[in-house]
Amino acid sequence: MKHYILSVQQPDGGPLEPERMEPIMRDVGAFNEELKAAGAWVFGGGLTDPDQATVARLQDGEVLTTDGPYVEGKEHVGGLSIIKAPDLDTAIEWGRKLARATTIPVEVREFQGDTTDHL
Repeated sequence: MKHYILSVQQPDGGPLEPERMEPIMRDVGAFNEELKAAGAWVFGGGLTDPDQATVARLQDGEVLTTDGPYVEGKEHVGGLSIIKAPDLDTAIEWGRKLARATTIPVEVREFQGDTTDHL
């Protein structure tokens, strides 16, 4: 098995109104339960807004911290799932399911190295 990250690419603009958010969260919960039942779940969760981030960067031999986000953009990583899957095609299928649940884009990427390197 390999490890993959499914990162949810959330548009900037603040939270959705409750009547739009509730069915999405229900569908994401069902997706997470399906991942767990399939033995593919490793870790997952939503992230706070990027304006609550702190960025640490090395500059002239010292690590400086600044208020985030690291990059200004029109979207940000809103949440993620770390999954295990036998191959990229299976991971992409999980990504498709998560995109259906969240209604927004999901990036699927494989971790480098052996899974024992990550645990």
